[in-house]
Order: sequence, then C-alpha cells, then structure tokens
Amino acid sequence: MKCGLLGRKLGHSYSPQIHSLLGKYSYDLFEKEPEQLAAFLKGGDFTGINVTIPYKKDVIPYLDALSPAAQKIGSVNTIVRRADGSLFGHNSDYFGFVSLVKHSGIPVEGRKVLVLGSGGTSNMVVTALRDLSAVPIVISRSGENNYDNLERHADASVIVNTTPVGMYPNTGISPIDLRLFPKLEGVLDVVYNPAKTKLLLDAEALGIPNANGLWMLVAQAKEASEYFTGKKLSDEVIGKIHRTLSHQMKNLILIGMPGCGKSTIGAALAQRLGRKFVDADEEVVKSAGKSIPEIFAQDGEEAFRQWETAALNSLGKQSGLVIATGGGCVTQNRNFAALHQNGYIIWLERDLTLLPTDGRPLSQSNRLEEMYKLRKPMYEAFADIRVENAGNPEQTVKEILSQLGELS
Repeated sequence: MKCGLLGRKLGHSYSPQIHSLLGKYSYDLFEKEPEQLAAFLKGGDFTGINVTIPYKKDVIPYLDALSPAAQKIGSVNTIVRRADGSLFGHNSDYFGFVSLVKHSGIPVEGRKVLVLGSGGTSNMVVTALRDLSAVPIVISRSGENNYDNLERHADASVIVNTTPVGMYPNTGISPIDLRLFPKLEGVLDVVYNPAKTKLLLDAEALGIPNANGLWMLVAQAKEASEYFTGKKLSDEVIGKIHRTLSHQMKNLILIGMPGCGKSTIGAALAQRLGRKFVDADEEVVKSAGKSIPEIFAQDGEEAFRQWETAALNSLGKQSGLVIATGGGCVTQNRNFAALHQNGYIIWLERDLTLLPTDGRPLSQSNRLEEMYKLRKPMYEAFADIRVENAGNPEQTVKEILSQLGELS
C-alpha cells in the first residue's frame, strides 16, 4: 500500500509519524502545484491519500464518489483509490473534531459556540457542531458577525478557533480577547503547534477548560487509516498516539538557581532522549556578541534581561528541545508564556551550599540565601514539576523522567 499527504507547501508534517503508528503502509508527502493536481489524481501511484491546504475543495471534481460527510461539508481530506480505479472522497476531519470535543469534556449541546474563521475547517466545525446540537456562530473579518461587533456575542459559552492565528512560528498572538466573554465554559483551538497558543494560554489564565488540535489530528488520521486499509481500529489508539506525540513535541525546560546543574542535567537528559540540547545563556552570548559578565558590566542587567527574553521567545516556540535557562529568567513574568506554550518546565533544586558563584554576576553581588528567598515563589509559579539535584546526574534524569510520565 502506498499512502501519503497531498498539499502545496507541506513543510514539516506529523502525519507520516502518526500513520507509521497506525498501520504497515508507506506514507509520503506529495507537494503539488495547482497545475499538477489533475495529473496526480488521475494517474498518481497511491492507494490512499490525505489532502490538506489548499486542495480540500479543489480535488472534488476529480472524484467519482463522496461520503455523506464529504457531501455535507463540501470538502475532502481523505481519498481512496478503489479496486476498479475510481476515486472515493471522505472528510475524516469531521470525526476528528467530534472526537476532540468529546475528549475535551467541554459541553456544546444547546450552547452558543463562536467559530472563529470562515474557511474550509470552519465549515466542517460548523457542520459537526450542529450535529452535536450546538448553536454555532461564524465570526469572520467582514461577515455579519465579525471581530468588530463581538460584544453582541458576549453570552457565548464556547469558542473554537479555526484560523491559523497563533500558530508556529507566529506565536504569541490571539484572534480575540477572552475577557469579553464572561460566560465561557470552554475554548478549543484546531492549532496544535504550539501546544498552547496565546488563545489557550489566556483561557488557562482565566481558569477556562481548553484543548488544542492535536487530538483532532490523530483522530482524523485514525479514521483515514481505516479507509486506507479497510480495517477497523480501536479508538484507544488515539489516546496512545496522542500521548506519544505530545511528549515528543514538547520542550523540556530546566529552571533553577544559578549553578544548580541545569546545563549538566539538561545535556544528560537530551542524550538520554536523543534530543537537541540548548543553553539559553549561550544563545544570549551568540546574539549579543559578548559574555554575560561583559553584558552586565557594560550594559546592565536590564539589557541582559532583554537579550534573555528574546532568546527564550525564539527557543520556546520550537519543539522537542531540552533547554537550560538562566537562573533569573523567572524574574521576568513575560518569559512564562514563551516557555509554557510548548514545554514542561522543570524546577531543578540543589543545596545552596553547593552552588558555585564564579562567573555569575548576580550570585557574586547578592547573598544566595536572599536571592533564593526572592526567587523561590517565582520558580514555584513557573514549574510543572520539581526535582532535587543531589549531584548524581543519572539519578536526577531518572527522577525527571518519572515525574514527566506522571503528567501524561
């Protein structure tokens, strides 16, 4: 069997990895320009393909039959070449979104749901929400309901983002201000990279249940695989693959006092997991073109903090890294979102008497006890887990992995 993903600019896709866990068939990326579409569909060497932007509607004229879901939604993301050579189109995004809603636990039945965006994904979401007995309202840039008259929908219970706003690499922006909706019961975002878009970070800060689109991505792939192979898969596979991908995509970020072993433990952790290790302080030195003591001496701490935030913003939006941060990054609350959006934050603790001070400007100029007292609540606020580093890297790494396992 030869399967794959059809699109124009595919870049990095998680689909091959997901399908490798779903069945024993090849799964390739097929990047095609619009003028190549007809020839590929008519004579392409494939058993089944998924379809992504911008071809979910464009493929329909070349198909011989559509599933009820594809007909209803008006777009196709799964195509199967049948035994007689004819092409059958289906929309497995529908199943994926419904599965996401159910998994999230966010109630939609009888609720007013704002659907941000008016593209193909929006059409699918609106169809699914109606079938779930919700009352969807599409918010677009120029339609009757738009971003300039959101106040008329202050009673909305759920918001679903179907736009690419906040998606990697343009993270840190949100399509709307959630404070306008005091009755919100949940927020869903079809974006899955980063794990928490600015929209979901805002929901989290307000205590509103939320979920990203990774579950939907895996669930739709599971149903597509069933169409490719003709074999039914248990829904349990969705959760298993979701957990695997979620852990692989998230950064592991070490915070803690200067000299607590973040670089040593980070390098050991990266080696254990086969990940790339990055020291944020080293990134600052590269960008600034001078050492950290020189930055402090010549430009002051505020300048260093600006360089540090820029480095953390760049690193935090990436995926699958192990990142060692500077001891004082937690003193800037703005750094939390950059690190939290796509990572697990690990507070590495060590006995203060064991912390070195050489080459550490603030450690030399401030008593460590006073610095720790000031920063302790900041570390607590940032951290997902807390691990003691007693000086045995292997044992510390083992404890980190143990605690991370409990977060899944």
